[in-house]
Amino acid sequence: MKVTDIHTHGIGGYDTRTTVEDHILKIAAMHGSYGVSEILLTIYPATIKLMRENMSIVREAMKRQDRGQNTSPGFLLEGGKNREEMQESENQKPARIAGLHLEGPFLNPSKCGCLNAMTFLEPVGHNVEALIEGYEDIIKVMTVAPEIDGAEELIKKLTDRGIIVSMGHSEATYGEAEAGFRAGAKGITHIFNGMRGMHHREPGIAGFGLMNQDVFIEVIADPYHLHKELLGMIFKTKNPEKIIIISDAVKETKTIPEDHAVNNTYGKLLGGSLTITESAERLLEIGYDEEMVLDCISKNPEKYLSGA
Repeated sequence: MKVTDIHTHGIGGYDTRTTVEDHILKIAAMHGSYGVSEILLTIYPATIKLMRENMSIVREAMKRQDRGQNTSPGFLLEGGKNREEMQESENQKPARIAGLHLEGPFLNPSKCGCLNAMTFLEPVGHNVEALIEGYEDIIKVMTVAPEIDGAEELIKKLTDRGIIVSMGHSEATYGEAEAGFRAGAKGITHIFNGMRGMHHREPGIAGFGLMNQDVFIEVIADPYHLHKELLGMIFKTKNPEKIIIISDAVKETKTIPEDHAVNNTYGKLLGGSLTITESAERLLEIGYDEEMVLDCISKNPEKYLSGA
């Protein structure tokens, strides 16, 4: 079974904000050691220059993978911390880097979460071209806030180029999210997180993601991002073929005790605490249907990326 994580920034002391190819390959190796087959490495919003530098390093790491120059899953985490469980099997392959997910920079500053809102940009033509030119072949997904000026045109342009648009970090109303979907957006980035919540008179983008049965939704299924009962509501309400479990793992993931949330110094969530295979195991322990859960980390992301 091919297991795909479409949204991970990093893990184990490394992330995509790097100029070192080996750091990228270590991310792939560590995800692979948890049974993940493929990853989309997710780029943080920053200046266009810096985002392109990060994208370039990922591309070089992808080339090294294609040449068979992977790092071994048996490595020391940053800071020299040993993880014996990372040495489980000599046959465990690093996750294949399948491309990029750009989480921004065309987002709503009011819903920045832990992203740097100072780097968010308007989706005017020169900004878009300056960002993606030369990387269209490896950019698979871009997160866009559908309510910002120019977003619908941007969504159409990216879709025409074969880039999947996921809506997120957004204050969009239900109607604005629906307009983004009609413009070509296919997904919702980590539903309920970094977006307008549901209200009985305005369901918002989260309500659209939950109730529209054709749009894909990313779900962070660790113990911290979604209340257990809200997670249950998602699986009871949403078309299960459109649910994709993601890790949203960050540099700090797996560098702190596993029973702790990955927070910054102000107690704000930085990212997910579990890999997608661990999240699936958690859901199975709670009692979710096995076939449905496994589809959320295998068949569903594959369909999403293939445009099915």
